Formats: sequence, structure tokens, C-alpha cells
Amino acid sequence: MTRVYVGMSGGVDSSVTAALLVEQGYEVTGVYMKNWTQDLPGMKCPWADDLADAKRVAVQLGIDFKVFDFEKEYKQQVVDYMIDEYKAGRTPNPDVMCNQEVKFKLFLDTALADGADMIATGHYARTENGKLLRAKDENKDQTYFLYRVTEVALQATLFPLGGYLKSEVRELAKERGLYTASKKESMGICFVGKVGIRDFLSQYVETTPGKIIDKQSGETLGYHDGAIFYTIGQRHGLDIGGGLPYYVAGKNMDKNEVYVTTQLNDENLWKQQIELQSLHWINEAPTDGEYHVRIRHRAPLVPAKLEGSILTLTDAQRAIAAGQSVVIYDDTTCLGGGIIT
Repeated sequence: MTRVYVGMSGGVDSSVTAALLVEQGYEVTGVYMKNWTQDLPGMKCPWADDLADAKRVAVQLGIDFKVFDFEKEYKQQVVDYMIDEYKAGRTPNPDVMCNQEVKFKLFLDTALADGADMIATGHYARTENGKLLRAKDENKDQTYFLYRVTEVALQATLFPLGGYLKSEVRELAKERGLYTASKKESMGICFVGKVGIRDFLSQYVETTPGKIIDKQSGETLGYHDGAIFYTIGQRHGLDIGGGLPYYVAGKNMDKNEVYVTTQLNDENLWKQQIELQSLHWINEAPTDGEYHVRIRHRAPLVPAKLEGSILTLTDAQRAIAAGQSVVIYDDTTCLGGGIIT
């Protein structure tokens, strides 16, 4: 019998994942990854509640349950990476790094060393012969966050929810009477629950107020509380009154200045050519040619031409920021991608 360790976060998706695998005849062990336990001012980290929920579901399903403590590695490889990227003026994606370093490396290696044959998670994605395919539910598809996973890891991974819609997963949970059937989705940063990125960064980075400058006129329009908090294309949170809306068109981290414009067609807000670094291909590297790309989670797939590390989009796209991931697809197959320079 195949032994599968399921990453159980205490949410409905991973609960249904475990239930389906039990029904499919696998020998299932539930594992809660203890990645982050720190409270922030005014916000209690939900980890203890999530652990209790995961345990309750494991008891319901009659499966073994373990806790893997990855807190130290998680801080180093995900949280510190994110903070350093923001300090450098970029816009990172910690969920991508969490999947690359923790779930599909650390968790996988620890599970296999502990006697598992495979791992499983509640991601909305499909895998076939070491390839990563988009989920049936296009609205929930999470391949964008999984593009840096390796072929070797995918061959040892099950994604039971890949063929379901989110509404169907909720229904499966209710039919089985799972404790987490009506639990709400967790939003915000993957590891701090409902805390916004600004509140989180404020705990780790010393920030000082700086000028918000009109890119066209050079005039100082107002003041911000730290250039680190702003990203290209951002409109909200500027607190500049009157007239047309302003958009962030650039920033200078050394001078702690944010540059804004009312020109929606400003060249800094739109990009047609993107240079990628830290390229990662799940299988063999694709040949140069025409593909579809996603420049952020839930953004529409857009046609683009790949030439080495340069992507040329058929139509210019708005609010493309350094540090973000671009993920490349050939039909429903996720090939991999890279990080915007």
C-alpha cells in the first residue's frame, strides 16, 4: 500500500485532499507544517487554531497525524527573502518561495525520510508524468505559485483537487461531515493570516517618511511613510487629493522617494518586453517561440514570444514590477518561468 503524507493546514482543501486519498485506498498520514507561530501587534497568528482543526479532521478520518517544525528554515528561506526583496524596492511573491523551498523540498524530503512514498497537498493543480498542468477550476488554479517546483518533486506528489471546482470541494467536505467544511478561506500573506503586507513589514523594517513627487512637474504632492510599501501601478494609499487619480510610476529606494503620474499611458506603467532572471524550467527548457504567460496570480493568460530570457508580449501589460514572477504555459502545461529583473 502506498504511504502518502498529506500537508494538512487546517483548511477545507487539505481536509478534502486527505479524505479523498483515504477513500482511494492510500495509507494516509496527516502532517501539519509548523512554519510560522509569531503574533503581530493587534493580530494573533492563527497557527494553534489551524493545527487543532487539522488534528480534528485527522481524527475524523482515522489517520495518523504528525507535526513537522519548519519554523527556522521558513524564516530564513521565505520570510527573510521577502523582506530583503522589499528592501531592495522589488515586489516578491513569498508563496512561490514557500512552495519551492518548504512544501516541495523540505516537506517532501522530511516525509520521504520518515517512510512516506509520496506527498499530497490541497493545491488546485494537476500533475502527469512529472509535468505540471493547470487545474480544472481556472479561477482557483494555483500553478502560478508552483512554477518553481521540480519534475522530481512532482513525480512524488499527488494533487487530488486538480480535477474539481472549488464549489465541488466544499460540497465533498459537507457530504463527509468534515469539521472544516464551512471554514472560511485564509487571505492575506500565506504565513500571517489576515495581516496586510504593510503591517507585516513595519515590524521588521525601519521606515522614514519621504516625498511623493509628480513625475511630470517634479512638484512634491505629499508624503509617504516609506517607499518600501509602494509598487508600480498602485493607485490606493497615496492620500493625494483632487483631480485625476495618481498612479505609482517609480521609486528611488536610496532617496526614499515615490514618483507618481496621472498619465495612464505612462511608459513606466506599461511594458511589452520583459527580461527574466532566475529562470526555472520544470522539465526540459522550452525552445524559443510563442507561448502564453501569466504575470500575476489570476491575471489573464496573454500571448508572448520567448527568446532566451526575454519575453515579448503581444500587447503591453500594466503594472509589471521587478521581483514579480512571470509563469509560462504551453496550452495547459506549466513550463516554468522566471522573475522580472
